[in-house]
Amino acid sequence: MSSPTNPQPYVKGVLEQNRRMLARTITLIESVLPEHQALARTILDQLLPHTGKSIRLGITGVPGVGKSTFIESFGMMLVEKGLQVAVLAVDPSSQISGGSVMADKTRMERLSVEKAAFIRPSPSGGTLGGVARKTRETMLVCEAAGYDVLIIETLGVGQSEIRVASMVDFFLVLMLAGAGDELQGIKKGILEMADAIAINKADGGNVENAKRAAKAYETALGLLNPSSPTWKAPVLICSALAMAGIEDIWDMVLDHKERLERTGELEEKRKKQALNWMWSLVDDGLKERFYESPSIKKLLNNITREVETGVTAPTDAAFALLSLFDDRT
Repeated sequence: MSSPTNPQPYVKGVLEQNRRMLARTITLIESVLPEHQALARTILDQLLPHTGKSIRLGITGVPGVGKSTFIESFGMMLVEKGLQVAVLAVDPSSQISGGSVMADKTRMERLSVEKAAFIRPSPSGGTLGGVARKTRETMLVCEAAGYDVLIIETLGVGQSEIRVASMVDFFLVLMLAGAGDELQGIKKGILEMADAIAINKADGGNVENAKRAAKAYETALGLLNPSSPTWKAPVLICSALAMAGIEDIWDMVLDHKERLERTGELEEKRKKQALNWMWSLVDDGLKERFYESPSIKKLLNNITREVETGVTAPTDAAFALLSLFDDRT
């Protein structure tokens, strides 16, 4: 990629929903080159006034739950309603595999060919924090381009769910039924983050299993304090394959949006997310500068070996490294 300097073609292209320029802008955001990062910041600053109007929906789920099928069915339903949909994936494994645009598109063959839909995988940022940071910025670009619904999909588990929940308005957790112990394999933290749980693959002979699982999750959620005073996370059942219950989930998302807008919670939530994003960028930046410091690089291997062999206490080593960094600054 060349080193562009003028932000205006990117800003104009995004606002006009020129898909080619939208893709180029996201590629610029994903670049690790300092000059590209500086230009991306300028572009984002100019696009920021055009953001904030989309519904930001995060979706996660246990392995085998059918996230891709669900998102495709959900996205197709939204497109048929005349809405424009962007699907962004946060994939921690992409730092190993490098990610693949084609892999994401072949998972959603019908949705990927819709003119009103845009599918983009996360970049291989080397760290989950880097991936999530680029996804946030890509999310804002898609909002400025006029997409009505942004779906942020987690392809990994654990920390990626926390990252995604911190950037969306509504966090949906997809679960399976019929595995015997429905509550196995899901952490309390994920339940606490969920704005709703949907039991997928509730079709054929699995409908009754799905209903029993829904009761189990309702009981579990009843033991937790809701994150919002105006919203208690519901449990629904659906079949993405049969397109059953998909409309109900969309109606629930709209109900959640209306309630939180009415009380001002949605605005406050987004303000808090923006501040948290700022501080996470500060944390990431400090960490990057720490490891790039010549004085740190010079002594890090020796200090690491001393800690490993018990010559130096971890507390003393950390203090020494931070003192070196302080001297540099």
